[in-house]
Amino acid sequence: MNGDIKKRASRRLKIIEGQIRGLQKMVEDDAYCVDIITQASAIKEALSGVEDLLLENHLSTHVIHQIKSGKEATATEEILKVYKLKRKK
Repeated sequence: MNGDIKKRASRRLKIIEGQIRGLQKMVEDDAYCVDIITQASAIKEALSGVEDLLLENHLSTHVIHQIKSGKEATATEEILKVYKLKRKK
């Protein structure tokens, strides 16, 4: 993984970790349901951002390498797998 992408993903995941701790505290403190749902939605969006970052890295490195190495079928399978995972949301 590209060093810059790795740093960015790691930083975002640490932020998400803090958000999840905050969400757990909200539940423990019986916070207003809509506020908990709003925070949970923000966490899902943040995770989606990490997924997008990792996908961008994968497409620009691994998939390119696979295609150049004559492994187009593998590249296609992986792209379709990620596409199907994203559609399930």
